[in-house]
Amino acid sequence: MTRIVFLPHDELCPEGAVIEAEPGTSICDAALANGIEIEHACEKSCACTTCHVLVRDGFDSMEETDELEDDLLDKAWGLEPESRLSCQAIVADTELVVEIPKYTINQVSERH
Repeated sequence: MTRIVFLPHDELCPEGAVIEAEPGTSICDAALANGIEIEHACEKSCACTTCHVLVRDGFDSMEETDELEDDLLDKAWGLEPESRLSCQAIVADTELVVEIPKYTINQVSERH
């Protein structure tokens, strides 16, 4: 199991969180399985940017982005060199430190 540290986010995990994920799992799936309700408006099909995260530590342990993810990331709010779509970022065997940005470009929240 790989440890993922989520930095505090005002709405999704105010205290931050430390979770364990099986290598080969996406950051998004790991978060959702542990009660961190990260938005994923396209149902994790790499068609939006609502699950955008910043991988503050462990970024280089993941596979590189593909062209589709790169194109979508260009539209993400708060894009940084460590940006990934959490539905496409697959956990390896190195601990990750993840920050969920405060905003997304999603016009309508999927949370009800």
